[in-house]
Amino acid sequence: MNRGPIHRIFLAVAATGLLAAGTAACSSNSDSSSTGSTGSGATLVMESSPETSITQAFNPYVITQATYGMGADGLIYEPLVEFDLANPTVQYPWLATSYSWSSGGKAITFAIRQGVKWNDGTAMTPADVAFTFNLLKDNAAINLGGLKIAGVSVSGNNVTVDFRTSEYASLQQIAGTAILPQSVWSGAGNPATYTDANPVGTGPYMLSSFTPQGYTLKKNPYYWQASMVHVPKVYFPVYSSNTGALNALFSGQIDWTGNFIPGLQKSFVSTDPAHHHYWEAPGSTNALFPNLNKWPTNQLAVRQAINLAIDRTTIASEGEAGLEAPVLNATGITLPTFQAWSGPVASMTNSATANAVAAQQVMQKAGYTKNSSGIFARGGKTVSLTIVDPAAYTDYANDDALIAQELRAAGINATFQGISVDAWNADVASGNFQLTMHWANNGITPYAMYDNWLDSSLAAGSNATGDYERLNNPAINAELATLTGAVTTTAQTDALVPLEQFVAQDLPVIPTTTASQWFEYNSQHYTGWPTQQDPYETGQPSGQNNGPGTGTDVVVILHLRPA
Repeated sequence: MNRGPIHRIFLAVAATGLLAAGTAACSSNSDSSSTGSTGSGATLVMESSPETSITQAFNPYVITQATYGMGADGLIYEPLVEFDLANPTVQYPWLATSYSWSSGGKAITFAIRQGVKWNDGTAMTPADVAFTFNLLKDNAAINLGGLKIAGVSVSGNNVTVDFRTSEYASLQQIAGTAILPQSVWSGAGNPATYTDANPVGTGPYMLSSFTPQGYTLKKNPYYWQASMVHVPKVYFPVYSSNTGALNALFSGQIDWTGNFIPGLQKSFVSTDPAHHHYWEAPGSTNALFPNLNKWPTNQLAVRQAINLAIDRTTIASEGEAGLEAPVLNATGITLPTFQAWSGPVASMTNSATANAVAAQQVMQKAGYTKNSSGIFARGGKTVSLTIVDPAAYTDYANDDALIAQELRAAGINATFQGISVDAWNADVASGNFQLTMHWANNGITPYAMYDNWLDSSLAAGSNATGDYERLNNPAINAELATLTGAVTTTAQTDALVPLEQFVAQDLPVIPTTTASQWFEYNSQHYTGWPTQQDPYETGQPSGQNNGPGTGTDVVVILHLRPA
């Protein structure tokens, strides 16, 4: 139930010690100027989300804040456990030194690390951990993982979280939760609207300065892994256009980014092969989300026709510039990432190319007939739909334009409308759309993805954090509950089958391509970046991909050393 998305920011190309017992859009500004230096004094510049404007708000549980996508939260707030999303069997004990399950997965006990301090110099205690989980239990709006918490207790240095159902499969969402200081948040009022302008966390960095043009994080002087911090400052510039961010990256002003870049090899890598690198690991699956509460996407025949009419090979090669692969397993399972869980459904496949004839046959069999314009209709209603996605997400925009063309060839009157990121986030959260492309949550098992797709509790009210299509199927919710109680890979594989079959047959989402964990970097100032040969982490500079409110970027930055 990881509610932290894979952030997709798309740029159109125009012209080792302890380590926890394991191991932006538009102007160039102030603190970024120091990146021209080398050695230990270099400020690292990180860009993960172009924004037209930013506000000084760092609440790790508010996904609509600009800073949520820019990557800062993961360097300020920390989880109990960090997960290697590039190698899901690897975990790093963090604010907890260990954990153990009991009561058949209905309880988990964490041994809380001692000697950790908040960046205001006060001690982080088990009481803070218990406070955080109680806050999630009492406030559904910030319970981004949809955790069914029954109670929380403290015994010495141990904190036990009890659940109403077995939650083995929710480990990432539980242990990846951002831990909050009770001294601050107990007086914050509504935690879902608290701005958190001056965040107090346990992470290696804290806020140094903030302007509308960007903000800087500096070292936390009380950090519990201080000897691992070799980057003195991190600057997050604001770029209001893709062109500005792209120019900054190509001219060496950005060290670390996570963007879709067509012509990546030619426009970035080849200009400085010694320092310009990338690694786009597949983390989950992109899919079309049909609104199940709106005509015509609430009709199974229409969804079946869409599934047949789209050309996944073209979407991958042209829309995604060959940086993501077509997902041809009809269940949407991400391969090769989740190969170990895919055996029983390996034979369930979709066509790699469009089949407009088969799509039209499905529509005709369901009683639809074409009007004089060649568009299907039934009961006096024309099969017309609008695909919406942010215009700034240029790969999604390309995908959607291709899909609209393919659907029109199959007799469905489809158009693409590019909107702002803020408007899209709001529309998807409230259900104000017909059809949209969206990534799925990544995780250490396929559970996070299928739960994100199908768990109706995530779409309760007008602020959905998952199940964006608005599926409400008690039987599927029960199958998800069964999956959360599966401990071994074999048991999880078996429990996944009913969910996978449902996706393939009922098409609550329509899988298209893999969803990459975008990662590009310039090693001129710092070395130690993750690679496919050394996948200690994915490298995606998101502050929210480890779990609710936390990111894996902290693992990466603690590996970096001055060049």
